[in-house]
Amino acid sequence: MHEYDTVLKTLLLHARNSIIEQLTGAVIVHWHNVELPKVGQMRVDLLGETADGDLIHIELQSTNDPLMALRMAEYSLHIYRLFGRFPRQIVIYVGRAKMNMDSELVGPQHVCRYTLIDIRSLDSEPLLQSSWLADNIIAILTRLRDQRAAVRQILARIATLEGGEKEAAIAQLLILAGLRKLESTIRAELNTMPIEESIMDHAIIGPAIRQGLQQGLQEGKHQEILYIVRRQLEKRFGRLPLPVEQRLVQFPVDKLEDLSLRLLDAQSLDELF
Repeated sequence: MHEYDTVLKTLLLHARNSIIEQLTGAVIVHWHNVELPKVGQMRVDLLGETADGDLIHIELQSTNDPLMALRMAEYSLHIYRLFGRFPRQIVIYVGRAKMNMDSELVGPQHVCRYTLIDIRSLDSEPLLQSSWLADNIIAILTRLRDQRAAVRQILARIATLEGGEKEAAIAQLLILAGLRKLESTIRAELNTMPIEESIMDHAIIGPAIRQGLQQGLQEGKHQEILYIVRRQLEKRFGRLPLPVEQRLVQFPVDKLEDLSLRLLDAQSLDELF
């Protein structure tokens, strides 16, 4: 997994940000963690659900993939298999090259269409002015009117954080800045701000910081996949007995993921537990 991918997912999964509403016009009340049943273990980047039960599927893309439309069609059908309804699909392109991908796959009796957004088409100002740090950091990828001023504004916000939160935010900003070749601008501004240079060198972001980013995503992952597995089990077998519930909660992520695949073919709870 690319570093930027982990960072963007972590920021977008944050419950308190406005960019998802800006992109979708909807408020996500729950994020699902879904590994699709297919050879190669396809995993969607983000699958959210609104209060009205609408599914919103978001993929993050840093390159122009000529097979993007086919991938989105495959995702859509697999999500339909799991949830019994089709998602609204959005691809957010964050790459450096000019976006050049199809936004639909059309056959004689089949159509798959999705929204394709170059994140640079978004105005940075609402994100920079947002009270949520996740929005501020993501703004580095959008259309910046003044790059140096934007970097200065984001770093000023980060400087108000404490200890580990500050380090994690700096690491996130630097990783995303790499997609826009703004690392040197950030380093130059850091020399004028009350942030320790020693934790900042992007070339030597330590294992502890990278581990912290991964851990943040992993902590939320257990609850997300537990929710979807429980939902799948209840849909297949009805209300779960208390002993099953108790065992399910104790399963680590890898066991839950394995269970989510095995339950597709199981005929009873006894086969799974």
